[in-house]
Amino acid sequence: MAKTLKRGAAFVALGRALTAGARGGPSLGARIGALPRMIAATARGEYDGGLRLAMMTAATAYIVSPIDAVPELFLTVFGLLDDAVMVTWLAGAVLAETERFLEWETRRSSVVPGQVVP
Repeated sequence: MAKTLKRGAAFVALGRALTAGARGGPSLGARIGALPRMIAATARGEYDGGLRLAMMTAATAYIVSPIDAVPELFLTVFGLLDDAVMVTWLAGAVLAETERFLEWETRRSSVVPGQVVP
């Protein structure tokens, strides 16, 4: 049940993220441009996206893995359906996480070092 809720939340995030540019949110270009900065900030330990980046990396590996081609040969539609679900989840996760990162980056740049932020 919890797995279904997380998957549903990723799809909702995808829908919101795709329409965010029209509502004044970050554009798709800004989100894609934020990916290298997000990875670098996570690697330096400044941003807490390690687990989420690991999940996105695992999803990408699953999608491009040649081992996944074997079930697709035998299961045809169902084999392709799991890839479609993974691609949709990955897109939603990337869009949601880059939006979170951009918000974090904005808050961080407005904080004066050594000052307490409520």
